[in-house]
Amino acid sequence: MYAAPAIPLPAKGCNDGRKSYLRAMTEKILILDFGSQYTQLIARRIRELNVYSEIVPFNKVPELDDTIKGIILSGSPFSVADENALHTDLDQLIGQRPVLGICYGAQYIAKQMGGKVERSLKREYGKAELSRLYQADPFLADVPEGSQVWMSHGDTIMEIPEQFELLAGTAHVDVAAYKSKAGAFAQPVYCIQFHPEVSHSLDGMTVLKNFVKDIAGCHAEWTPAAFVEETVQALRDQLGDDHVLMGLSGGVDSTVAASLLHEAIGDNLVCIFVDNGLLRKDEFEEVLHSYKDMGLRVVGVDAKEEFYKELKGVSDPEQKRKVIGRVFIEVFEKEALKLEEEDRAIKWLGQGTIYPDVIESVSVHGPSVTIKSHHNVGGLPEMLNLKIVEPLRMLFKDEVRLVGAELEVPHAIVSRHPFPGPGLGIRILGDITPEKVRMLQEADAIYINNLRKFGLYDEVWQAGTILLPVQSVGVMGDERTYEKTVALRAVNSRDGMTAEWSRLPHDFLATVSSEIINNVKGINRVVYDISTKPPSTIEWE
Repeated sequence: MYAAPAIPLPAKGCNDGRKSYLRAMTEKILILDFGSQYTQLIARRIRELNVYSEIVPFNKVPELDDTIKGIILSGSPFSVADENALHTDLDQLIGQRPVLGICYGAQYIAKQMGGKVERSLKREYGKAELSRLYQADPFLADVPEGSQVWMSHGDTIMEIPEQFELLAGTAHVDVAAYKSKAGAFAQPVYCIQFHPEVSHSLDGMTVLKNFVKDIAGCHAEWTPAAFVEETVQALRDQLGDDHVLMGLSGGVDSTVAASLLHEAIGDNLVCIFVDNGLLRKDEFEEVLHSYKDMGLRVVGVDAKEEFYKELKGVSDPEQKRKVIGRVFIEVFEKEALKLEEEDRAIKWLGQGTIYPDVIESVSVHGPSVTIKSHHNVGGLPEMLNLKIVEPLRMLFKDEVRLVGAELEVPHAIVSRHPFPGPGLGIRILGDITPEKVRMLQEADAIYINNLRKFGLYDEVWQAGTILLPVQSVGVMGDERTYEKTVALRAVNSRDGMTAEWSRLPHDFLATVSSEIINNVKGINRVVYDISTKPPSTIEWE
């Protein structure tokens, strides 16, 4: 079941704690990213403690100003013994601020400070227990002996440097946690070979809390209300009397970004909402109506035929994404130029970019493999000669929802499931036709409406219907049919980085299957996807 982080929402109109608000916005934990798949998770977990965190590449450490209260070195897919091991300047970090090394970070500190790190004969991956607590320490306060932790490393620390001492071990690893000796450095250093950020480390949040609050001294006062107050003022200072143009998708990110901009500059924000023919059933009309009720200036553009024409015969998933992105840019540019002619004060392009997009755009160690193209407005700022403004670029998805609630964005929008930028275009496997879109829209509407009817919509993180390029034999009445199959997908997740398939009730699935087959012409079979991410992805394309 999806659960938002426990960030308290102050009462509306409450002005108490102005000093706390200022302090909250000037405290952060800096995370050095060495390429671990868990780095974003570390940042999210710290923010769940109501402390702001920021990720930077391991080789681009900023000046350590007064806002940085502690530093974390992440894990990495590399070995500290590799020729291509990733290096950072520890002299710039150790002694300057409290430091926590996690996995690779712990091994890197050990090796660079004179300890011994070797390849494990067997990769240590999975659950372990802190069966040996060598001494009491604030870092492991309230962590019981035998606490379950999650290991994921191919190297292991054989000897710690002489300026350090052991804190904890497991049955197979003597050095699960170690720390700098008192007085060894001006600020304490802690190192662990397990991952406190993953849910399998049962007391991981306690470990992170101990470091962030008790050792680094953060006050844990970063809230959605504080973010809104600071961001609205910053937008007013940044934009002045300039006008902003923004494309809306109907999703949470673009809507909350537009709401922040509207709060800051009112009708100086002009929005465009494009119907690409790949939205859910009746979504264009419903969302357009919602936007206008919110007081936003929105221009609706029906461009279905343009998208269908360009997508005709295209079946490769990556190619479909590129076509949809290109046509969107063409349509948006055409409408934007019209608006710019009418409104000469438009100087900025608003975007709903969120923090994972920002992190993924900064490669830690050179070019990375393209899993899928992101559907965004790449190239538009240059074409339109506009500057970019991104109010949400430092927030994770669930934080965007909390900020939306603070801004009183309608619950129906704030609680919407994530929906891919290319829309149903990547939920129709194979080529796209208007008839396939119609078929999928009908089936998907039945599925989503029943999730709401059964009280399950808010219990899952994301749900959708996929039209498969598979036909199978069926029997309807006295006739045999040879029609298409749809797959229902529902997952539980916190952020989409990992996902578990949702255990929906059998009677619900039976109801949805029956309604789809009886009401959507061309579909005679419904299946349910029970794959987790990883190894599967949430979307099929």
